[in-house]
Amino acid sequence: MKKRLGRRKFIVYGSATLGTSLLLKACGGGGGDTTTTAPTTPTTGASPASTTASSGDTIKVGILHSLSGTMAISETTVVEAEKLAIKEINKAGGVLGKQIEAIEEDGASDWPTFAEKATKLIDEDKVVTVFGCWTSASRKAVLPVFESKKHMLWYPVQYEGQECSQNIFYTGAAPNQQIEPAVDWLLKNKGKNFFLVGSDYVFPRTANTIIKEQLKAQGGKMVGEDYLPLGNTEVTAIITKIKQALPDGGVIFNTLNGDSNVAFFKQIQAAGLTPEKYPTMSVSIAEEEVRQIGAEYLVGHYAAWNYFQTVDTPENKKWVEAFKKEYGDDRVTNDPMEAAYIMVYLWKQAVEKAGSTDLEKVRAAAIGQEFAAPEGKVKMNANHHISKTVRIGQVRDDGMFDIVWSSDGPVDPVPWNQYVPDTKGYACDWTDPNKGGKYKVEKT
Repeated sequence: MKKRLGRRKFIVYGSATLGTSLLLKACGGGGGDTTTTAPTTPTTGASPASTTASSGDTIKVGILHSLSGTMAISETTVVEAEKLAIKEINKAGGVLGKQIEAIEEDGASDWPTFAEKATKLIDEDKVVTVFGCWTSASRKAVLPVFESKKHMLWYPVQYEGQECSQNIFYTGAAPNQQIEPAVDWLLKNKGKNFFLVGSDYVFPRTANTIIKEQLKAQGGKMVGEDYLPLGNTEVTAIITKIKQALPDGGVIFNTLNGDSNVAFFKQIQAAGLTPEKYPTMSVSIAEEEVRQIGAEYLVGHYAAWNYFQTVDTPENKKWVEAFKKEYGDDRVTNDPMEAAYIMVYLWKQAVEKAGSTDLEKVRAAAIGQEFAAPEGKVKMNANHHISKTVRIGQVRDDGMFDIVWSSDGPVDPVPWNQYVPDTKGYACDWTDPNKGGKYKVEKT
């Protein structure tokens, strides 16, 4: 496919054909929704953007992801998921009787660029909300922008927690909805000795801090830990360290992101680190990454997510069918794409409940929103994170995942980690001004 990253703005009206400016295409379809009564919070006044952007016949929203650089391998498909949701919503009549106009910007896998583009979307384009970011480095870069301007970001990717912003709605997994259950499962099924490998930025380092505390609490052992700069593909030294630390085999917990995974999985196979002896658990490898790396390099390894394309729900079957119809039978869906898709619908429902694009009204209305998502029912909690089912999958020959374990139902999110001493006992509640982003839970 041709790479066409120059055009940054697009408008999706009704059943209009979607733009083809992305490197990769993905994502799809329907999914029902139900709306619940959301608790209210005091209104402090909205940014001028909240009214300006919804004047006329359209409502402007921003889309901010990496369409170039090392993270494009993952983020371009997330953009497509958001665009598809917008197309569906517009075709069904829009929001408050208006069509959604999506203004797209490329963060270019560069964190200062993300902050610059977020500022542009808010100040110049006057968007009412932004759907964006993948890495925690990009989210951390834009967070001061959204907080200083009292604006709104919807963030679709699993992350390390230890954050609970009034200005962000998180639709990916918190650590207790992905990382912690993965460690539990590995300890019970694959061994006690862990080697931790990750990209050198906030998500992998914080995730590994959590994992080390969890291993100490549950009788596991961290035998090694190493990091690569984001985008670096020089993995030989790390593989040598893994073999030295785990000469008889053991668990590899992988928090690499972006292109580094391509080199890593190809070289661990070449080095004879097979999944039977060295099972690797990834938290940033999904169907799209498997497709691009090559299933033959990942067969037998594991990933922890809330959604896989093989999830057996009516909503998922409908979504996969719609996605393939839109983007081609050879395309795949994955967890971040699904979280990106559903967050557009959750925002839509919040706007409709609020009866306005006013930022404070939408922020209050978003809490309590439910959606029959492809992964199963989700609900936005008072801590701005959603309840999600947890699943562990094993890569099979066709690049799909066999689901080998799942939670009994949706797991409520815990943003402040309960293994890490500094945050144990803390929680977040944006419906109570006396609690807010971080408060100490009273013991009962």
